[in-house]
Amino acid sequence: KSLMEDQQAVALLHDLCATYSPSAHEEEAVTLLVDRANASGLCAHTDDAGNFVAERGSGKRTVLLLGHIDTVPGFIEPRLEGNLLHGRGTVDAKGPLAAFLVAIARASHQNDVRLITIGAVEEEAPTSKGAHYIIDKYQPEAVIIGEPSGTSGITIGYKGRVTLKLEATQAHTHTAAAKRSVSAHAAEFWTRLEDWCNSFNQGKRIFDQVDPHLININSQTDHFQDQVNLSGSLRLPLNYSLEDLKTKTSALAATWGHVTLTHFVQPFKAERRTPLVRALLREIRKEGLEPIFKLKTGTSDMNVVGPAWKCPIVAYGPGDSRLDHTAEEHINIQDYLKSIAILTRVLDGWV
Repeated sequence: KSLMEDQQAVALLHDLCATYSPSAHEEEAVTLLVDRANASGLCAHTDDAGNFVAERGSGKRTVLLLGHIDTVPGFIEPRLEGNLLHGRGTVDAKGPLAAFLVAIARASHQNDVRLITIGAVEEEAPTSKGAHYIIDKYQPEAVIIGEPSGTSGITIGYKGRVTLKLEATQAHTHTAAAKRSVSAHAAEFWTRLEDWCNSFNQGKRIFDQVDPHLININSQTDHFQDQVNLSGSLRLPLNYSLEDLKTKTSALAATWGHVTLTHFVQPFKAERRTPLVRALLREIRKEGLEPIFKLKTGTSDMNVVGPAWKCPIVAYGPGDSRLDHTAEEHINIQDYLKSIAILTRVLDGWV
């Protein structure tokens, strides 16, 4: 069957990366995966959210492998150079998703376990549409999130995230006037916010810090009123109070600006002592690798489904996450194939 041979597994990833699928434009890539999965003997379809879904087995117990099929914008034509496949999504996160699909196709059939892999839509968007849609559709006993941890890495936690917007308006003033411009106020607001974050972060490990990221500052005037709009985001550690952040940012804007916080994604950290983690540790070591636990400063669909499903969960997949969203995105083919072998054995041994 297709997907059973390594050459077919590499071809699947190449073709998937050749099918451009930025957030909200995943349909063509989903269709490709449905066709390949069905040709390999799996039962595949597109759900009502647009997610790719493939499964085998009909048991009451479910193991779910949740990847995502969308990428950030910016197409990179896939090309194989030696042992490296370059292309948008090779790492984040079509590599892990393709590995999931191949592993499910290769796993030995077990009547009492239902194996499902999902390629969620809009993971790279603030909506996380695909993950939110499936929360009440499944109740798995174990979940693997498809994100680049490296072939030997097991990710057990992600920071949270919130979007910040600042709006301010003041009467138009001449550039020679002593009064500060509304843009200067906005710039000072962000500088003071960064200073506060730096103070808060002193002595803390990265996973426990608050990380500010300025996206843009735009100003405009009709020559009667000057307006400024600032947007940014903050990565948040476990147990950090959103109410405290609202209070702090509003105080920094004083009386001249209005701050809103939206698209809150709660931080999440999984339990390490689970059958799923033990299975991954065992199978990674069989490849001659030393497993590494990782905590990530970004977010993933683990932040969405982890708190809802309350089951053993990790993120795992081939690829170097430092290449996420970059023009140099590429994956080592041998690492990709090793991850497939590891995942296949984890699924085979699930009893």
